[in-house]
Amino acid sequence: MGAQLRIYKRRIKSVTATKKITRAMEMIAASRIVKAQRKVAASRPYADELTAAVAAVAQGSETKHPLTTEAERPRRAALLLITSDRGLAGGYNSNAIKAGEHLTSELIGRGLEVDTYVVGRKGMVYLSFRERGVTHSWTGFTDSPSYADAKAVAAPLIEALERDTDEGGVDEIHIAYTEFESMMTQTPVERRLLPLSLEKSAEDSAEVFEKGPGIHPLYDFEPSPEQVLDALLPRYLESRIYNALLQAAASKHAATRRAMKSATDNAEDLIKSFTRLANAARQTEITQEITEIVGGASALADASAGSER
Repeated sequence: MGAQLRIYKRRIKSVTATKKITRAMEMIAASRIVKAQRKVAASRPYADELTAAVAAVAQGSETKHPLTTEAERPRRAALLLITSDRGLAGGYNSNAIKAGEHLTSELIGRGLEVDTYVVGRKGMVYLSFRERGVTHSWTGFTDSPSYADAKAVAAPLIEALERDTDEGGVDEIHIAYTEFESMMTQTPVERRLLPLSLEKSAEDSAEVFEKGPGIHPLYDFEPSPEQVLDALLPRYLESRIYNALLQAAASKHAATRRAMKSATDNAEDLIKSFTRLANAARQTEITQEITEIVGGASALADASAGSER
C-alpha cells in the first residue's frame, strides 16, 4: 500500500502543477480579451464609414471598378483564412478551418480556381500536412495584430486583384475568420470582401433618407470616380482585414480562456479524486498495520500462556 500511496501523491503533485499553469493562462487570456474588445470597437467606425464612402462613390457614378463591379465570368478567387499561431483554444482553429474548407468547396463548385492565403501557423500546418498549396502566409502576430500587419496581408491580395486572371490575378476576394460576439459566443463566418456588395449599403442609406427630409445627396468627384475608387480600394481592404484580425484575436483569447477554465476545473476534480484515493490508501495501510500489531500481540500473548503451562 505504501507504493500505491506514493503514486497518488505524485499524481496530485503533477496535476497541481498543471492546474497552476492553466489557471495562469486563463487569467492572461481574460486580460487580453478586454484589450482586444476595445480594439475591435475602435476599428468598427472607421471600417463602416469607409464602406459607406465606397458605396456613395459607386452609387453616385457609372464607373466600373474591381472594387464594386463583379466580373462577368469570374475564373479565380482568393481566400484569406485567419487562424492562430498557438493552440490551447478549444475548437477555435478547427472551426475556422472548417469554415475555410466550406467556402473553398463553394467556390470550386462555382467553377472557380482558389488561391489560398493563410494567417496563423495552425492553418499553415493543416494545409501543408494535406499537401495543399498556399499562395501566401503570415505568422507571428495573431494574438495582437496591428494595422501594419493588416497592410502586409492586404498588399498581395490587392496586387492579385489588379492583375489579369491570365497572369495569375483574381476576380474575387473572400475571407474566413471567427467573429467575436460575446465572451461565450464566437462564430466562424465566411464573407466576400471584393467586389463589394452594395445592396446592404443601399438599404441602410434608404432607411436614413426615409427618416430624414427625403432628399438624396448629389456628388461631384474631384478627381474622377475612378481615381477616388483606386485610392479607396487599399484603404477599404486594409480596414476590413484589420477588423477581421482583431475579431479573430478576441475570439481566440475568449476560446483560450474558456478552454483553460475547463482544464482548471478538471484539474481540481482530479485532485479531489486522487486525494480521496490517497486517503483511502493511507487508511487501508493504517488499518493493516494495526491488524498486524494486534495479531502480533495476540501471538505473543498465546506464546506466553503456553510457556507458563
